[in-house]
Amino acid sequence: MIVVGLTGGVATGKSTVARMFKQCGAIVIDADELAKYVVKPGKPAWREIVSTFGKTVLNPDRTINRRALGAIVFGNRVKLRRLERIIHPRVAREQARLTKQSTGKNPDAIVIYDVPLLFEAGVDKRVDNIIVVTTDRKTQIARLKKRNGLTRAEAIRRIDSQMPLRKKIQRADHVLDGTLPRPSLRKQVGQLSKSLRLLA
Repeated sequence: MIVVGLTGGVATGKSTVARMFKQCGAIVIDADELAKYVVKPGKPAWREIVSTFGKTVLNPDRTINRRALGAIVFGNRVKLRRLERIIHPRVAREQARLTKQSTGKNPDAIVIYDVPLLFEAGVDKRVDNIIVVTTDRKTQIARLKKRNGLTRAEAIRRIDSQMPLRKKIQRADHVLDGTLPRPSLRKQVGQLSKSLRLLA
């Protein structure tokens, strides 16, 4: 078994790359999905978030309004770190549980852990290999505006809340360009998948 951390900046193309790995037979665990799971209404993390940031971060159905919460924490490092301390340990426990479950079924599995804050949350210490998906800042901003409906200023705040891509690239075992045409990117993922399978 090999656990591979897949990261990059926001809107660099990580999800696209994760889907391609899945098509190559890898098991993909998505940190964002785990984060949504651990903050479901009534769960301990949900209660802590409401207690810390107030009921203004809730939707009418009591789920967390991610955009409202983002408006509070992005641009305020103290509040962002507070939120991360609530969510990250719980996500880590879920990831460990799912990894154990997956490898119980397939001991030779390639587990791709798609986690935006791999370095920021210290997850890099828990994986065997690191892939960074990169793109230029202009593309990141354009994607965030189109995908998330953010203003340019909001997009820049979101990008600047993460570790700079150049620093992530320095710590990567492999780097993939998220602006490549899909066929080229798919070919690179396929080749990398074969290499990782040999390590597994």
